[in-house]
Amino acid sequence: MELTGKRLVVTGGAGFVGSHLCARLVPDNEVVVVDNFSNGNREWLPDGVEVVEGDLTDPDVAAEAITADADGVFHFAADKNAAADDVDQYRLNNRLTETVIERMAEVGVENIAFTSSSTVYGEAPRPTPEDYAPLEPISIYGASKLGEESLLSVYAHSHDFTVWVYRFANIVGPRLQLGAVVPDFIEKLEDDPSSLTILGDGRQEKSYMHVDECIDAMCHVVEHASEDCNVYNLGTRTTTSVTTIADIISDEIGLDPDYEYTGGDRGWVGDVPRMRLSIEKLSALGWEPEQSSDDAVRRATRELLAD
Repeated sequence: MELTGKRLVVTGGAGFVGSHLCARLVPDNEVVVVDNFSNGNREWLPDGVEVVEGDLTDPDVAAEAITADADGVFHFAADKNAAADDVDQYRLNNRLTETVIERMAEVGVENIAFTSSSTVYGEAPRPTPEDYAPLEPISIYGASKLGEESLLSVYAHSHDFTVWVYRFANIVGPRLQLGAVVPDFIEKLEDDPSSLTILGDGRQEKSYMHVDECIDAMCHVVEHASEDCNVYNLGTRTTTSVTTIADIISDEIGLDPDYEYTGGDRGWVGDVPRMRLSIEKLSALGWEPEQSSDDAVRRATRELLAD
């Protein structure tokens, strides 16, 4: 689907990644944002977007936002707390997706891009390709994303939808909120420059991708992948440990704190200690990241400190 001259609905478009996507889309498209602003910020929205405020579990809100003249939906709306250990998160995220696709089917909108997560893989061999099986998430968040992917697969294969699924690595950059490791470490060090508490043993190692490159990759996939159901990992070829993140942030702030580790090989229930996604499929589609995982963390740190 060419992303020019289209009417596009972005659910959760006032959030971290969603607002960056809106800024990319709005010069060349009509963009409708639907958001309840529980995770997002109205000030992050670019000029020129149409805003529908409300909860997408309400069919009336979905009906106002998704109309027959829409060409496609980018679906970000979700409870994004990856550390949540509550089955209500599963119910909410799947209900959001159910409401969106039910409305799409009702009015004949058949293109949807969905932001999933590397957490659907669970503790898988690295680098993890898209066709790795079995998918065995170890967190409620990962299970919710896998449930949503499954429903979208049904609509792709049995209801004439075209679906793009992005399995994200850890995305960093401006507007990244507390709860993610980079802004959390910045806040802790601003509160106490002498010491930093690090969850786990600090050897957890994952792939980090800057939000600008994430948006580039998302758009490239929608414009170049044309199967009924298109599943792509979005990440970098490199990883960064939690201790290295602490080192980068400390260096950028100009501090030399003592590190205190809480112990264990993971930071919370459901945390995957090590993650690196294969991006060979994305590369074969013609897109490669320019920044390493360390580069993405350092750039995001500078941007968050300057904000």
